[in-house]
Amino acid sequence: MSGLWRDGNQIQLLINGEEFYPRAFECIRAAREEVLLETFIIMEDKVGFELQEVLIEAARRGVRVVLAVDGYGTADLGNEYVSAMTREGIKVHVFDPSPRRLGMRTNLFRRLHRKIVVVDGERAFVGGINYSADHLGDFGDMAKQDYAVEVSGPIVRDLHSCTLRFLRPALSEPSPAQPSAKPVGDVRIMLLERDNNRHTTDIEQQYLAALRAAKERIIVANAYFFPSYRVLRALRNAARRGVKVTLILQGQPDMLWVQAFSRLLYNYLLRDGVTIYEYCQRPLHGKVALVDQQWSTVGSSNLDPLSLALNLEANLFIDDRTFNQQLHEHLQKLSAEHCTRIQLERMLRGYWWRAPLVFMCFHFMRLFPAIAGWLPAHRKKLKPLAPPPIEPTSVEPTEAAPCYCKEEKTG
Repeated sequence: MSGLWRDGNQIQLLINGEEFYPRAFECIRAAREEVLLETFIIMEDKVGFELQEVLIEAARRGVRVVLAVDGYGTADLGNEYVSAMTREGIKVHVFDPSPRRLGMRTNLFRRLHRKIVVVDGERAFVGGINYSADHLGDFGDMAKQDYAVEVSGPIVRDLHSCTLRFLRPALSEPSPAQPSAKPVGDVRIMLLERDNNRHTTDIEQQYLAALRAAKERIIVANAYFFPSYRVLRALRNAARRGVKVTLILQGQPDMLWVQAFSRLLYNYLLRDGVTIYEYCQRPLHGKVALVDQQWSTVGSSNLDPLSLALNLEANLFIDDRTFNQQLHEHLQKLSAEHCTRIQLERMLRGYWWRAPLVFMCFHFMRLFPAIAGWLPAHRKKLKPLAPPPIEPTSVEPTEAAPCYCKEEKTG
């Protein structure tokens, strides 16, 4: 298992886009040397255009701005949106770009699902929030409930190195930022990645270690809950030995199949004392958990086959009583005010026809890491998007040829 615990950090929990976007954009506006940003989705809406604006402003001040997006999540990003940034010197890269087939996105597996921002090597953001208006409450009933954290201190050096390591094949010059290891607080944090090379199970292994060591309480709030058999067994065994185990899952799903798959597992957990709530106010998109009084995690990794066995993910693990208690109080309030508790009696109705599906699901989860090896093993390739060519002086820059779909693929 990779990753080292770093002492001397500060951390701030950011709930939903209302807290995350203003703070992240404020830090980007104050950047002096470098902004590194990885994300799964950027939408051309008010959030996406504000992100574009702050990145362009930074680039015009001489800040090096490097942006990496996923070829599946950002498949619909327009040429003009990207060109407006590349012609200002922003380096934009697409992870695993693939053409559409019959109008369908084909690069379904092994996505860049991480959400990381590193500013000047001094401050960083990690979580599950994409750059789209559906993370804001005024989006309506389908606005997402989600989480991120802002960190400073020695852990930022790890995040800076992690992001540069991912971008290195597409960068030619060294980073102008020099992250410091100087302590700025008293919070202990560890960064763990999941990739398809040496760190295939690091995040899952850290979850398992915490669940198996739990003595008092476990709360998991996760959007897409269809974990490995080992995680399910660890949750059940914790409940059996008297740990108060609580799951907060989607009750108003953004994709109906997510709830259907999760509910296949409810009986297995409920009958051993696990408490399950479905969050019904809006779609749950969070990926957070806490164990006992110290351990917490916030990041991009769901507890489902895509995140645990295919996607590129990044989570921070926090060893701090104050942060743990803050997250606990929030999740307790969430479950009390906006959730429906699932009763075992309710789930037993119709169990006779679900039992074969549950049996198949368990065995599928036990074998999925091996099955994942048969799925398309996309090479780690970043496609750099070049600025549009300079047109004759009679042509305005906004009329320049688009670049997003016209670059040749690179390895």
